Amino acid sequence: MARKVRTEEEDAAIDMTPMLDIVFIMLIFFIVTTVFVKEAGIEVNKPEASQSFMPKNANIFIAITEDGDVWLDKRQVKSDSVRANIERLLTEQPTDYVIIQADVKAKHGLVVKVMDQVKDAGVDKISVATRG
Repeated sequence: MARKVRTEEEDAAIDMTPMLDIVFIMLIFFIVTTVFVKEAGIEVNKPEASQSFMPKNANIFIAITEDGDVWLDKRQVKSDSVRANIERLLTEQPTDYVIIQADVKAKHGLVVKVMDQVKDAGVDKISVATRG
């Protein structure tokens, strides 16, 4: 009986296909479950406060400049159209909180008007961002 002589072509190899499938499935899972923050799109001079807290699940930010410009989702919007924009963002990604980043010199009346628009859109938890 003759012994079979092994050649280099018959060496054992690890099949990488199942591992690559798992990696791609994990990548898709992490992309789908990622929370995207809707930033205001402009930096404002926020007022100082000794007590401040950042809600964990806040992902919609509205900025109000000292000139009275309202920024939402990295674009300037009219103060009357904040409600429609918030409703659109809520359909994309529901949230409990909206954070308003108002400049120190922003008019109080405009801030309250924007807050009313946010409440009309269905968000009851509104925070005003501060430094501190």
